Amino acid sequence: MLKRINLTGNPNLGVYISVTDEIAIVPLNLPVIMENSIKEALEVEVIRSSISGSNLAGALSVGNSKGFIVSPYTFDKEIEILQSNGINVVKIPDKYTAIGNIMALNDNGAIATPLLSDTSVEIIEDVFKLKVERSSIANSNIIGSLAIVTNRGALLHPKTTTEEIEFVEKVFKVPADIGTVGRGIPLVGACSIANSFGAIVAEDTTGPEMARIEESFGFLEE
Repeated sequence: MLKRINLTGNPNLGVYISVTDEIAIVPLNLPVIMENSIKEALEVEVIRSSISGSNLAGALSVGNSKGFIVSPYTFDKEIEILQSNGINVVKIPDKYTAIGNIMALNDNGAIATPLLSDTSVEIIEDVFKLKVERSSIANSNIIGSLAIVTNRGALLHPKTTTEEIEFVEKVFKVPADIGTVGRGIPLVGACSIANSFGAIVAEDTTGPEMARIEESFGFLEE
């Protein structure tokens, strides 16, 4: 299901919310109506938790069916909350804390900024049993903000090159395309959330943008 909504007037859904096919980590103060929209559109269990004492779960964590990678400054209490819900949590020892901004992954592969340390890459590859490729996209290292990736497809920053699109498709083993949300916002990862079952995008997202999103994630085939 595809929904248009803003997070209390803020289009940066992907900065505040981290999702997989099973779980959505959301801010503690998320309105109930928004929680219900996430459950309906993405068919996930919603868990309210801060990450590193912050509501920016989307920026400070990223996950797939194997679990979530979180900021090195995530509190033990926050990890316990996630683990109590059956989630495998991996805290990486890196100076770059906004792992959700600098990395994208699905169940098939991962792309991270070249700035991510070798130690962090080794931990992620060992726990998640996938290859982490290091690359920039559209001349930027904020991969997680530039791309939204699921097990069905990927939507990328409009300045992503043809060669980069092919690279993304090879790594994630899904079709990829370029697009925008929120009436021309190029940071699709920062302003939308998606999984194999649906997507939620910024409220101002236009009809043509919605059509591109539906096509990119294979929702038109249903």
